Amino acid sequence: MIDQTALATEIKRLIKAAGPMPVWRYMELCLGHPEHGYYVTRDPLGREGDFTTSPEISQMFGELLGLWSASVWKAADEPQTLRLIEIGPGRGTMMADALRALRVLPILYQSLSVHLVEINPVLRQKQQTLLAGIRNIHWHDSFEDVPEGPAVILANEYFDVLPIHQAIKRETGWHERVIEIGASGELVFGVAADPIPGFEALLPPLARLSPPGAVFEWRPDTEILKIASRVRDQGGAALIIDYGHLRSDVGDTFQAIASHSYADPLQHPGRADLTAHVDFDALGRAAESIGARAHGPVTQGAFLKRLGIETRALSLMAKATPQVSEDIAGALQRLTGEGRGAMGSMFKVIGVSDPKIETLVALSDDTDREAERRQGTHG
Repeated sequence: MIDQTALATEIKRLIKAAGPMPVWRYMELCLGHPEHGYYVTRDPLGREGDFTTSPEISQMFGELLGLWSASVWKAADEPQTLRLIEIGPGRGTMMADALRALRVLPILYQSLSVHLVEINPVLRQKQQTLLAGIRNIHWHDSFEDVPEGPAVILANEYFDVLPIHQAIKRETGWHERVIEIGASGELVFGVAADPIPGFEALLPPLARLSPPGAVFEWRPDTEILKIASRVRDQGGAALIIDYGHLRSDVGDTFQAIASHSYADPLQHPGRADLTAHVDFDALGRAAESIGARAHGPVTQGAFLKRLGIETRALSLMAKATPQVSEDIAGALQRLTGEGRGAMGSMFKVIGVSDPKIETLVALSDDTDREAERRQGTHG
């Protein structure tokens, strides 16, 4: 059955007028269309939504990121004003938990200027309700609108929804993957007729060795360069957490999530979350190419354990009922463990800092090779 959502109709109109649509443009419209885009029309989080993020699983996640932010403040020589910035803050849960943890450091807490970058009016309203009473808090439509100054920048599950380009290897070279209208009027994947000039030379070594039929994905460096240049020039650090791979290589990870299940990304445009894995190797290279310092990546499980999540869980369980203790143990496993439904190895963490900051707490400068060995490149 052909999907006749308003956005599907609009996308087909654009294809008929201009020809096949690159995957990045399709993803951009599905997520950010000003009237029908997924991220401008709804709250996608929680049991009633389409997916659940780490801050919604347990308060421990946001608390530990708050304490990590305090460590950056120390490493940055305790600036009088620290801008605590979150990009894509969901319902505000992570920021609320981080700020609660930061209250244990009154000097830092009083120095904070909190900034949330959010385009979704539904989520912005929920953030404002949850964070009502927080002093010196501001909302922005774009990262560039945040005032200058030393900063800690948090981005949890933000990069995975940035539009991707896809190219498919053919005997004639690498061709961009596109969206077309099929024989029955449905949206289908296709391949651009002409190869991308000079594309092979731009690929990482592993991808150059791939056979015909392989798919290579990439995102423009625009967003990571904004973040990296900010901390390079004004001080502080950024923390990026998402699901993805440690090394740049081939693999088709473009997917749709609806009602906590995988869906066809070409069905119901605007009604499902479209994502693709994050290439952490590429993020680190881009940040360092302009003089910022990259730290990691490491797995989320390793990162949270180094921050003391197991000790925090035991502390919470000591004061809880048996049922709540069981819930805390389950949340700990989901955040740090491996296997079906767990996020500990699937999710990765990378830090980007002012080059004067030589180390960041819980982040190694070396790739987590053991995790890479266990999972393969696109784990």
